[in-house]
Amino acid sequence: MEYLGYIGAILMGMSLGLIGGGGSILTVPILVYLFSVDAVVATAYSLFIVGVTSIFGSSSHFRQGNIHWRTAIVFGIPSILSVYLTRKFLVPLIPQEIVTIDDFVVTKPIFMLLVFALLMVVASYSMIKKPSKDKETLEEDEIDYDYPLILLEGAVVGGITGFVGAGGGFLIIPALVLLAKLPMKKAVGTSLVIIGLKSLIGFTGDLHGDTAIDWKFLLIFTAIAVIGIFIGSNLSKKVPNEKLKPAFGYFVLVMGIYIIIKEVFF
Repeated sequence: MEYLGYIGAILMGMSLGLIGGGGSILTVPILVYLFSVDAVVATAYSLFIVGVTSIFGSSSHFRQGNIHWRTAIVFGIPSILSVYLTRKFLVPLIPQEIVTIDDFVVTKPIFMLLVFALLMVVASYSMIKKPSKDKETLEEDEIDYDYPLILLEGAVVGGITGFVGAGGGFLIIPALVLLAKLPMKKAVGTSLVIIGLKSLIGFTGDLHGDTAIDWKFLLIFTAIAVIGIFIGSNLSKKVPNEKLKPAFGYFVLVMGIYIIIKEVFF
């Protein structure tokens, strides 16, 4: 199972490199089902793994000039604050036993996995649907902002990231395209920077709590995922994104449904 888990780490990194997002949503299931990590701890580990791999993944976009720093700051600040506060204060407040339905007890780990699975189903839709083709022609001086919506979206995405441990690229990229009017390539590069910073800072919210961090395992998993993102970045030059993303979306959909069935019925 551990070997499968490390293969999953490479695939997670590759998907980030290939399609600019989505891969991080596999991290929690890999940690929980292949490494038997507690679901709450897995969301903390995921923030670190996603943060580091996204920072490495943004390096190629930095060289290509695909990062819009003003947008990263405007969107990133409320997102970073939200994810940190969620990890520091909200997650510890969730009781270990939330509700009992007949003989079925919804515990904190089960609740977080179910929320995560529902998020996977939503994420799969954004990957499967065909993207609009009218954003690539925008030039730098045409970029415009809807500041209140960007700030609100940043805070909401930060809260979701903090709760489930996923990077939220499937939410950030459409927001940057629609609200900040960024071209798709700049939205992907800017998204990776935002995901990296908010995930790493959000992870620090767990360092002073009761979560025991297995640093050796965490660093090994992260290093393998980083190797995957470099492989994916190189493959992205040869493999068309529009074919890969829907296929990955269907895979995420199946995984989300599997988690719901497993946690509720088994």
